[in-house]
Amino acid sequence: MKVNGKVCVVTGAAGGIGEAIARRYAAEGAKGVVVADRPGDNLQRVAKEIGGLAVACDVAVEGDIKRLVNEAERAYGPVDVFFSNAGIARAGHEAASDKDWADSWAIHVMSHVYAARALVPGMLARKSGYLLNTASAAGLLASMGSAPYGVTKHAAVAFAEHLSIQYGDKGILVSCLCPQAVDTNMFRGTETSAAGIDGIMRPADVADAVIKAMDAERFLILSHPVVHEYMQRKTADMDRWLGGMRRLRAKTVK
Repeated sequence: MKVNGKVCVVTGAAGGIGEAIARRYAAEGAKGVVVADRPGDNLQRVAKEIGGLAVACDVAVEGDIKRLVNEAERAYGPVDVFFSNAGIARAGHEAASDKDWADSWAIHVMSHVYAARALVPGMLARKSGYLLNTASAAGLLASMGSAPYGVTKHAAVAFAEHLSIQYGDKGILVSCLCPQAVDTNMFRGTETSAAGIDGIMRPADVADAVIKAMDAERFLILSHPVVHEYMQRKTADMDRWLGGMRRLRAKTVK
């Protein structure tokens, strides 16, 4: 799918990957770009600079997602592309607080569910639409420092797979972005973590990978191609892969 002439919505768009993707959609000639995030000056700045619409939104609240879609459609018409990108990082393992687990689940999984609930009926009726969900390489491999993050990102990948299986032959395209380290506020300060072992990408480069994947209508978007090799190692011999991950953890987790 080409973005030119399309109505695009991006969540988590006040900075990082979301901002870069919103800017790229505008540059590609989108009919309208709606940027959504928590209230703040950055959100308004991004919208103003790209000539888009800013909508303050808590993606963990289904009513906010419905309102976001309604405002986008009121301004520009039916939503063609919805990039469900917002995310958080909460450290910890099984003993992480219930709130950290609940917040991670709400933002990394249920936000995608809410978007699909709001958009799938209309897209099915039009036999056209594109749902893109940001997960993480951690959703394909593992997260060293956060069980809430890794577990919910795995669930995000699974939900995107489900959407593709259910609707991919009915006009709805689905992609899942699974980056490793990207130079964003979420990642800064953790540069020595395992996630950065294969290099730290710029958000603009991730946006470029997204555009190429959309053009090819490819499900899995890997900003770091080496992740595909890691996936093959994992599925080829799980016990060996787990042993290697324990060794990597010992080297990188302080």
